[in-house]
Amino acid sequence: MPHKISSSSLGFLIIFGSVWGLSEAALGLGLESCAKLASGSIMTGFALFFISTAWVRTRRIAGPAIVVALALSFKLFDALLLGLPVRHGAVANPMFAFLTEGLAFLVIVPFIAEAWKKKAAGQAILGGISALLAVNLFPFVKFATGVSACVVSGGTTPLSLYYAPLAVGISLVTVPLGFLAAAKIEALEGRLAAASKAAAWRWLAPAAAAALCLIIQALIRLA
Repeated sequence: MPHKISSSSLGFLIIFGSVWGLSEAALGLGLESCAKLASGSIMTGFALFFISTAWVRTRRIAGPAIVVALALSFKLFDALLLGLPVRHGAVANPMFAFLTEGLAFLVIVPFIAEAWKKKAAGQAILGGISALLAVNLFPFVKFATGVSACVVSGGTTPLSLYYAPLAVGISLVTVPLGFLAAAKIEALEGRLAAASKAAAWRWLAPAAAAALCLIIQALIRLA
């Protein structure tokens, strides 16, 4: 295991974290203080795709930590664009969700045997259990943000628990896809590195991707 993240891996994480942050803004378009029905569960599945891809690319805690940090940064930018305080439910609660999703994955991944991590079935199990842990952690959001988790209309059950089977089902697919995407992208990076001796693209591409995602997010919110 490398002692530090390579420049190519860092660039990869910047791109993926930016895309995740943008996708959260796009998927959350129109949401106010609460998620709408199953939207939070769907976002959990997508989040675990980015988190698992980052972990496979680096095999270090720092990988998921960096993409989560970037997603948090995009959510703060979203708050600025919308003129909302950070403690608003549409800002603070999704940020707490990002943290629980990253934490859940990192807690579960050491318990999955290496042989199973190489198999789609093992990757699916990792995704399902991580999603289940994340949705069970989310109701504690009130202790962190002061804003209660959204509940089912006319009831008291948090949406994250009510739609937990959906989050788990989506993650059974998205986490194996994350493993596959990491392998494919690493192979592509190897071919690009062999074809070009210039190292500038390793920094220019991530910077351009992050800037483009921020611009698109601003256009979505300000249009």
